[in-house]
Formats: sequence, C-alpha cells, structure tokens
Amino acid sequence: MKLPREQVEWVAKLAQIELTEEEKSHFATDLSNTITYIDELSAVDVSGVNADNSQITGLTNNTEVDEIRRCEISKEEFLSRAPAHQGDYILVKKVLDK
Repeated sequence: MKLPREQVEWVAKLAQIELTEEEKSHFATDLSNTITYIDELSAVDVSGVNADNSQITGLTNNTEVDEIRRCEISKEEFLSRAPAHQGDYILVKKVLDK
C-alpha cells in the first residue's frame, strides 16, 4: 500500500515538522513499508502461543510492605545535611515555571 503524499504532509503537520519534497517522498515510502509490515504481522496466527512466555527468567515482582519508620537522625542533623534549607524546609531548584 503506497501512502499518499497528502497523508505524509498531514503527519508532518501534526508533528510540527517541515519536510522537503525529497523527504516527503522518502517518508512516504518508509511509512508505507512500515504499514505493510504491520499488516503482515497482524495476519500471523498467534492463537496457539502461550501468553505466559512473556517472562522466561522465572523472576517475580518482589515487593515490600510500606511502613512508616522513625528517622534515625534528628531533624536538625537532617536539615544540616541538605545543601540549602530555610526553617524546617529543604530548598530545591525550581522545576516548573508556572
């Protein structure tokens, strides 16, 4: 299935990228090949495949119970280890502008 040039332009617009005419032709071919490959994979009969084969190492999720424990150091010592603090709060770099 050959992907129409208009669809490549539409995808590029959604991705907010500008493509040259050469890139549009190149991506039309690449995307068409990808879609064809996905169609081929969709046609494969996997009904006899055991879904439990997704994990072959025998490992399981080991989790621990969350429990509240007393801190072994005092609040003052904890704050003294922080790079910067103000009162009882640790100061950190700003992550978000707004």
